Amino acid sequence: MELAYPPFETKDSSGNADGISVAFAKAFGEYLGREVEIVNTSWDGLIPSLQTGKADMVISSMTITEERKEQVDFSMPYAKALLAILSNKDSGIESIDDLNAQGKRVAVKTGSTGYLFAKKNLTNAEIIPLADESACVTEVVQGKADAFLYDQLTIYRNHMKNPDTTKAVYIPFQDAEYWGVAVKKGNTELLNQINEFIEKYKSEGGFDKLSDQYLKQEKEAFNEYGFQWFFDIG
Repeated sequence: MELAYPPFETKDSSGNADGISVAFAKAFGEYLGREVEIVNTSWDGLIPSLQTGKADMVISSMTITEERKEQVDFSMPYAKALLAILSNKDSGIESIDDLNAQGKRVAVKTGSTGYLFAKKNLTNAEIIPLADESACVTEVVQGKADAFLYDQLTIYRNHMKNPDTTKAVYIPFQDAEYWGVAVKKGNTELLNQINEFIEKYKSEGGFDKLSDQYLKQEKEAFNEYGFQWFFDIG
């Protein structure tokens, strides 16, 4: 996983791997009776790490897409996310349509679903691919970009950190993005074990406990706004 997406994949104050995905991975290891080693890997190296055998699975808030399914196999979805916009307060951005205009500059994390969405749907805007989330946020805060396109939770958290310079703009009528655990193509034994674990973990309230531990305030805010929650999958 890439330890650059708190509170899902991150590091604690001592530099150790921490977050929802880390706890989820360790719980899977306990389920199998095996130790799990967390390997911090850059985003663009995650899928190659499976293909070359350097990693057995990727748990890194990775959206299941048709393009990625050509390269790896995915588990059943364990979480979902929707996109939102972090706009500079002076940009005049009030909707996704405002963003798709000549002269508008949109920061996106390279390879993310926000990046893919922007390339497909924001053809009139200038797309600025950057290596990580923090760089995208900085561009917006400093007014170098009009907006940053990413998932709702990230947008909400970064707006709360920068309320004087940013605005959170939510995108209606969009399809959810589903996250899955990725494994090497053809590794059906591991894939079946992961799917069995996800079902068990969900039924025992594992994801609810992770929400309470890492995202209690955010979940309350999502409920207030009427947003769909990450782990509410039928």
